[in-house]
Formats: sequence, C-alpha cells, structure tokens
Amino acid sequence: MDNKQKALELGQKPVGQLLWQYALPAMVAMVASSLYNIIDRSVIGQVVGPEAIAGLGITFPFMNLSAAFGAAVGVGSSTCISVKLGQRDYETAQHLLGNTVTLNIIVGFLFMLICLLFLDPILIFFGASEATLPYAREFMQIILLGNMVTHMYFGMNAVLRAAGKPRHAMYATLFTVGCNVILVMAFVWWFRWGIRGAALATVVSQTLALIWQMWIFCDKRELLHLKKGIFRLKGELVRNIVSIGVSPFLMQTTSCVIVIFMNNQFVRYGGDMAVGAYSIANSMVMVFFMFVMGVTQGMQPIVGYNYGAQKYDRMMRCVWLAISIATTFLLMAWALSMLFPRQMARIFTTDPVLLEMAAQGIKIDMMVFFVVGSQAIITNFFQCIGKVKISIFLSLSRQLFLLLPMAYIFPSFWGLEGVWYSMPASDFGSFSMTIPILLWHIRKFKSYGQKDNH
Repeated sequence: MDNKQKALELGQKPVGQLLWQYALPAMVAMVASSLYNIIDRSVIGQVVGPEAIAGLGITFPFMNLSAAFGAAVGVGSSTCISVKLGQRDYETAQHLLGNTVTLNIIVGFLFMLICLLFLDPILIFFGASEATLPYAREFMQIILLGNMVTHMYFGMNAVLRAAGKPRHAMYATLFTVGCNVILVMAFVWWFRWGIRGAALATVVSQTLALIWQMWIFCDKRELLHLKKGIFRLKGELVRNIVSIGVSPFLMQTTSCVIVIFMNNQFVRYGGDMAVGAYSIANSMVMVFFMFVMGVTQGMQPIVGYNYGAQKYDRMMRCVWLAISIATTFLLMAWALSMLFPRQMARIFTTDPVLLEMAAQGIKIDMMVFFVVGSQAIITNFFQCIGKVKISIFLSLSRQLFLLLPMAYIFPSFWGLEGVWYSMPASDFGSFSMTIPILLWHIRKFKSYGQKDNH
C-alpha cells in the first residue's frame, strides 16, 4: 500500500478497525511510558530515599510546563496535518512538517535558556523546601539541557501518527521506555549517580529515538518527508498550528499551575511527606490515564481526517467508541485502586508514614476516576475539529474553574483531607459540564449531514 493510500484509508476503513489500528499502538506506547515513570520513581525512592521522591514531585509542574510548549507545536501541527490530508492538500501538509521542526527548535531552546537562568527561584515557587530543592535542581538541570530533544521527539511522534504511521510512533516510544529503564538501572542503581542519573537516562533515550524518527522523515519515498524549502516559517501555517495548539497548551499550563498550588497546599497542611504522597498518587493516576491518552492520540487522525472530508457520521462513531473504551478501562482501574491502594504505594516506598499517606491518597484521588475518560475524549474531540474555544473551556473547567477554588476552600473545613477531596469533586463537576456540550454539538452535526443529503 502506498503512502497516499494509507492516508485515504482513514476515510474508508470501518471506524472500529481504524480506531483499534491507531489507538492500540498509542495505548501500548503511553502505558509503557507511564510504567517507565513508575520504575523511575520506584528506583529513586528505594535507592535515593523519600526526600528524593518529594523532590521529584516538585518537578511535575516543570515537566508539565515544558510539555505545554511541546503540545502547542506537536498537537497543533499534527491536527492541522490530519485535516490537510483529509482535504488531500499534500503540499501544505509537507510545509506543516517543516514548520513543526523549526518551531520545536526555537521554542525548545528559549524554554531551556530562560528556565536554566532562573531555576532555583522557579523551583522554590513550585513548592521546593530546603530538603527537596537539591534533588529537584539536580533533576531539572539535566532535563532542561535536553529540552530541545524532548520537544522534537514528542512533536515528531505526533506527526508520525497523523501521517498514518501509528506503529512507528509506538516503536519510538517503546524504544525510549526500554532504553530508559536499562539506563536508569545502570545510572542510579549501579553507578549511584542519584536523581541526576535518572534525568540523564531520559535525555539519552529520547535522543536515540529522535535520531530514528528523523531518519524516517528523511526518506523521500514517504508522503511527508524533510526536504529543502519547507523549514522557513510561514505566518498562516504558524497561526493555524498555534490556534489548534493553544488548547493543549493551556491545559498543560493550567496543570502546571495546579500542581504548584497543590504542592504548596500539601506542604502547608501535611509537610514534605504529604507532597511525596501526592507525587505517588499522581504517578498511579497517570499510569491509568495514559491509557486514555493513547485512545485520544489514536482517535485524533481519524477524527481530523473525517472532519476535513466532511464525513461526520464516521467522525462521531469514532468519538463514541473512544468514550466507551476509555470508560471501561477506567472502571477497572478504579476497582484496582479501591482494593489495592497499599500495594500500589509500596511500589514507590517502604517508609511507613509515606506509605500510609500515599495509600489513602490513591483511594481519594481515584474515587470517581471512571468519569475522567469521557471528559478527556470529548475535550480532545473539539480540539481535533478546530473548535478551539470549546476545547479551551473544557480543558480549563476541571482544573482552573473547579479544582483550584475547591483546593483552596476545602482545607479550611477539613484540613489535609480537604486538599485530597478537592480532586474527585472537580473530576465529577467537570464531567457534568462536558456531556451536555457534546450532545448539543451532536445535534448540529446531524443537521449538517441532513443538509448534505439534500
């Protein structure tokens, strides 16, 4: 099958078969990536100590902020590419690839430079204490030095999926994860390089994967490939990328703000150990949520292509199927977290105080976890079809409009437990807002389909 035919199949194959074909590699890759994060934190917690886990928790906002800038380029460009392929505008899709490379280099370098210059003040603002600051600093110095590689790696993986190569994107992630695990064991466990060794393992692994990705895009036989004349930034293309990418950017940036605020609330009401417990609970949540992210990544090229081709029935079948898959999986994850929270927490630490706090935190954090999948799928759906304002509103609803005020008010009544309970309360509130918005837009798409039939 030639490369153009691979793109055309997004509008022809049965939707269920397509979603399986695209989502399964993404799910495998995302779950593997989250399992790496567990292994990473487990090794750090067991070898370096509980203070290092708390220090690593402080870096979550930094990682989210870096991911926000990466998503603004990677998700924005891949969505634009999917729509252009649906419209069979291959020349514009080619230039979008080149602009993606250029933007990732510029954004990655500027983010690295600014953050390295003000690293300590930023980490202290994020909630680092005297005990946790050295660990957070050592980790982020290495991560930031490799920031351009990280941005490019994630951006190229998103473009691979948009170009009809979900398996190649999966292979890149699996390679990165496997290489990461081996290097973490070597650098942290064997060489005893501490938390700095874990960061170095991440950067080296992503660099090797990026080399392979760029080798694929240098192949002139590919529908999308690197060539002269496509790297110069074009105002219209950059605006399109940014207009789509602003939704995931704001979502990730808001997540960064929330983690900063939550870290400070946990320090205030429970100390450094509470931050460590939040870090552990957050890691478990992300392991399960990565499955949902895999589904959203798999559905993105299908929804984008069929929206561009005005095949609205196929587009909505994909959305409903994605919601069903995500909700079913999260129901299983919810059951596991309710039954085995201590076993989950023990992966990261044997410290009795931290273990007890983390186990309780996992149960509370995942209390209504099964409703989160549909909210994520629907938000991503509006992003895929260019409904930026709706996607931004839904992205911000859970974290900025609900979680932030709840996490501020609840502790006034219930102390540390109030910080924990603000998370499931905001999850359910966001879910309650999302479903009616989707149903209203479904009626609009049905009317479009009826007009097309006349």
